[in-house]
Amino acid sequence: MKIGDKVQFLSEKGGGFVAGFRGKDIVLVEDEDGFQIPTPISEVVVMSGAEEYKSSKTAGPKKAGEAEPDDTFNMSVKAKLNAMSPDEDSEETDPSDFDITFKPAVVERKGGNKLNVCLCFVPQDIKNFSKTSFDCYIVNDSNFYVRYLYMSLDGTSSTLRSEGEIEPNTKVHVETLTYESIAELERVRLQMLSYKRDRDFVPRPVVDVQFRIDKVKFYKYHAFQPNLFFDTPSLLVPVVEDDEVRQLLPVDAGKLVIGEEADTKAARKAATTHKPVAHDNVTPRNAVANGNQPIVVDLHADELLETTAGMDSADILKYQLDIFRRTLDENKQHKGRKIIFIHGKGEGVLRHAIVSELRYKYKNYRYQDASFREYGYGATQVTIR
Repeated sequence: MKIGDKVQFLSEKGGGFVAGFRGKDIVLVEDEDGFQIPTPISEVVVMSGAEEYKSSKTAGPKKAGEAEPDDTFNMSVKAKLNAMSPDEDSEETDPSDFDITFKPAVVERKGGNKLNVCLCFVPQDIKNFSKTSFDCYIVNDSNFYVRYLYMSLDGTSSTLRSEGEIEPNTKVHVETLTYESIAELERVRLQMLSYKRDRDFVPRPVVDVQFRIDKVKFYKYHAFQPNLFFDTPSLLVPVVEDDEVRQLLPVDAGKLVIGEEADTKAARKAATTHKPVAHDNVTPRNAVANGNQPIVVDLHADELLETTAGMDSADILKYQLDIFRRTLDENKQHKGRKIIFIHGKGEGVLRHAIVSELRYKYKNYRYQDASFREYGYGATQVTIR
């Protein structure tokens, strides 16, 4: 910028030419009336050089019919930019509207070159443990990217519940479960492919593992432990540990029950001696013990729970009846099978509820008191028909 340059104000209409300077930061702008306006240099913009400005000032009047130039000199720079816009109604673009495409390079951690993956169930309200929902995460504790398919199994059919990619040393939320949905989630299948980007790596085998969700642990407060991945005590199910796929075994059917206290030692002894034998692809409650011995399901709270803190009697009874129903439903195809439910005598609330179910919902099933010699008081035998 020099004396004689034509300039225009940035924030206001009008302008003039540079008549001089006052210090390093102030320019004297002379308008058409000869007034010199002190203006910060940062508030003006050069429109043309001194020679061009002088020639425009000495040019004669325009001839008749000659097109008038656009009257933009008396407009601010911002107004000029808006006038040049093809769409006068368009809104200015906010930089925050642009998608962020930059991703920083993944920083590998020391000791993370072995594949470690686990399922993690985090209670949403640890203080209301008996009624809370649980957030299910897949935790990738390694330097590998993990592409996963998370499915539930019902017989031979699968239902995809979540799929995607987990970045190294991160976790992803796959679903939220209630106690009711946990009861319906019999088996889970997890398929995973691990790899690295932009660097060499030793390929890991494809992981394809099936397992049963241990529903019992969701009622055990002490099964939820502090861990490195969440601030809330959580239930961790290791899937891969140091490149080794875990053998995830089903739950022991001999302890899948909640109920009233036992009246005699005979019932407790029977529940532990008549353990069902697990077979491939069969839920333990469905398995038949050796010989003609019946399935035995013990319904006592202390056989299942480390503590009943946070659970009232209605919660316990609801869970017990759920196990009772599912046991019968899962065995409905096995005609003639006998199932012993040990419920205790107590006040008879549990037995009354079971008998009511058998009378109205399972009318075709035959039931009777179980053998007193083998099970003592407080046991009911159901025969599938």
